[in-house]
Amino acid sequence: MDEDYDKYKELSIEEQVIQSYRQDEDMMILVFAQWCINHSLEPETLYREAYPQQINNERLIHVLGLTVSKEEAGDIPDETLLGVLSLFGNDDLACVVTEAISRRA
Repeated sequence: MDEDYDKYKELSIEEQVIQSYRQDEDMMILVFAQWCINHSLEPETLYREAYPQQINNERLIHVLGLTVSKEEAGDIPDETLLGVLSLFGNDDLACVVTEAISRRA
């Protein structure tokens, strides 16, 4: 009986870790999407440039519903976005973002 409880407790911890990672990842996606909106860029277009194999990323589409207009949003420095992308190993997206920054300058 104790073994079953331990397995349940362990599974619950694993599920909590997975859920926490997904929430953090969603926050990264939100920072990316809001940064794009703040700079009059299309998040889906930039994302497709980085990951052409992912035509419709459901999580990106979901998170887009959480963004606000650039007038309502706070500033997201370029370095902040690049740092967040780096934390999640999104090097391809960071390259596309870097190109968009250089076009803007």
